[in-house]
Amino acid sequence: MVSHNLIDFKFVNNKHEEYFIFTLLNDTMIMHHRLDVSGQMKTLIWDEVSQGWLGSYSNPKAQCDVYAMCGPFTVCSDNPAQYCSCMKGFSIRSQKDWELNDRSSGCVRNTPLNCKSNRSTAGMTDEFYFMSNIELPQNAHNIGAATSARECADVCLRYCSCTAYSCIDGKCSIWHEELLNVKQQQTDTMDINGPVLYLRLAAKEMQTRKSDKRVTIRVTAIAVVTTLGLLALVILVVLLVILRNDRGRSGGTLKNLQEGGGIISFRYIVLQRATRNFSEKLGAGGFGSVFKGYLTDSATMAVKRLDGACQGEKQFRAEVASIGVIQHINLVRLIGFCCEGERRLLAYEHMPNRSLDSHLFQSNGTVLSWSARYKIALGVARGLAYLHERCQDLIIHCDIKPQNILLDASFVAKIADFGMAKLMGRDFSRVLTTTRGTAGYLAPEWISGVAITSKVDVYSYGMVLMEIISGRQNSLEQHTAGADRAVFFPVHAVRMLLQGDVAILVDEKLSGDVNIEEVERLCKVACWCIQDRPTMGEVVHILEGLLDLEVPLMPRLLEAITRSSYQTSPYFCNPSE
Repeated sequence: MVSHNLIDFKFVNNKHEEYFIFTLLNDTMIMHHRLDVSGQMKTLIWDEVSQGWLGSYSNPKAQCDVYAMCGPFTVCSDNPAQYCSCMKGFSIRSQKDWELNDRSSGCVRNTPLNCKSNRSTAGMTDEFYFMSNIELPQNAHNIGAATSARECADVCLRYCSCTAYSCIDGKCSIWHEELLNVKQQQTDTMDINGPVLYLRLAAKEMQTRKSDKRVTIRVTAIAVVTTLGLLALVILVVLLVILRNDRGRSGGTLKNLQEGGGIISFRYIVLQRATRNFSEKLGAGGFGSVFKGYLTDSATMAVKRLDGACQGEKQFRAEVASIGVIQHINLVRLIGFCCEGERRLLAYEHMPNRSLDSHLFQSNGTVLSWSARYKIALGVARGLAYLHERCQDLIIHCDIKPQNILLDASFVAKIADFGMAKLMGRDFSRVLTTTRGTAGYLAPEWISGVAITSKVDVYSYGMVLMEIISGRQNSLEQHTAGADRAVFFPVHAVRMLLQGDVAILVDEKLSGDVNIEEVERLCKVACWCIQDRPTMGEVVHILEGLLDLEVPLMPRLLEAITRSSYQTSPYFCNPSE
């Protein structure tokens, strides 16, 4: 490593800028920093004697520690002669790139998986190849329900996107899509009891590798004729399988989905038929339009056609896979997706009781009882707590509002459109830009330019609670007795809470049939979320009655709105507009 006696380091980080500088303490020294083609940051010092550059420092130190240096489905070793090699059943994707020492494209599967046939076609079930003396790849998904290697293998086989599994001390982990950063252990560090990776390969691939050990038999004229006949038969079988899969994808896989099967990769024509050419529109939003689709005569789904998704196919599929494994009672379940050309579609379970806003704000909606409203508030809090605190990767929803809270047949609340920031890519901020400056749910961070964190969801949740209590949109004019001008409802709600008169805030359609203690609790939580931004886990504990809250002061943001009176707020519209 470069000595601090040779270089003076300085790191600058403030609200205006962020950068790193260094100054040579020895003016006679010539030093060169570069990001090498190997992916390592290297420091070189000029040596006058040899008239050449000498390596002084590199980071990462080991070549295999460079992230995804060898690309997907490869094994990296510290052997300078050959850092990268393809896994069994895979071949180099771009020989030309590898010859130029660029192995980032990795390797590609020789034989496609037969995942759609795993449960129905004898002899075609995918198999697993044993890989030992390696360091396991990152981004594993832990499966608590599986405690043995056999159970772990069964879980992996249920997901078409699952490419490998490992079972260590009764703990099952599976990997989806590409395997990255698999490293060969050094000879002196190998552990015969170390982790084992079971790589998923097509049965045909495994059979091919077994047959490689046999003696090659000379092909005769009769064998050629026989082969041609078998080839014709195989083509016929493949066509029949494709036709069967098309029928299955339009409804026959529903049983597997209900039993916890994997995410389906739909063909566009299948979703087009299921939605009857996108004729029955359920709604539209910033991300695209939603249409009703029919899996069978009695089973339905909601198909979202995304607008403006800018990711490539590989990245889109990877993000769908990561979102697809997220399961929670208060999150809408993803059934499948379509990614053909520029088309990006998502298929979700259908929510027969539509979105929360249709019942709170529309005259033709069901009047939700207070008990139902409180359960909805608690369900949304639990769903957000799961996204923020229990997922392997933090997921910030960024658009919590009644339109994105759906209700199932039992009026259980389920959050929709979570993970859209991952799926929409760089255009996601453009979508949210269309809603900035409107009265509602976006936290002030969107306007001020402060870094976006999970706290934006907490703020939005607090604003939604106000609407659940009142049955009125926060953005509409609210006239109070004796007042000569409209009052922003959240401001009015805090005033009534401080005065101890929360009953006046409740939706008139409930005719006073409410639990006043729960109304007060929701008001307190709403103010808490708007001002102090607690974690959603803390909010759940409050709503479950495990913790208590003091009566809050007027949130500073709402107090500022009160002082501004009719002046247009940077966060909300003027009520007169």
